[in-house]
Amino acid sequence: MKPAARGRAPTLRQLRVGEEIRHCLAGVLARDELRDPALRGRAITVSEVRVSPDLRNATVYVMPLGGDEVPEVMDALGRAAAFLRGQVSRQIRLKFSPRLSFQYDAVFDEAARVDGLLRSPAVARDLKPDPADGDGNGET
Repeated sequence: MKPAARGRAPTLRQLRVGEEIRHCLAGVLARDELRDPALRGRAITVSEVRVSPDLRNATVYVMPLGGDEVPEVMDALGRAAAFLRGQVSRQIRLKFSPRLSFQYDAVFDEAARVDGLLRSPAVARDLKPDPADGDGNGET
């Protein structure tokens, strides 16, 4: 999970509402209910939704599967935000329907980068036990 803004942890209500919104948006995107050609037939992962303390704003972290055409998909999601907000308001009972903003979730890219670094020859060489240590555990 990403850290909360201003150092405060999100409340249980924020977490529950965020998860409900995530589930709702994932369903809408999976059913391909959007008319925008940039989103038609495209698999989009909704990894997290962070809701503001007053529950009026929600930041939706998404990643198009395959990672291609990210700017076009993010622009299309911005155009579809009003429609998606309406879908959320129909499916989730809240006093206010939160305004949705979409952010690209680069966590998967970062994980792939770290995995690549860990598998690099230089790191693999450093992780091999040194035969001069005797038992190979590096303790002296």
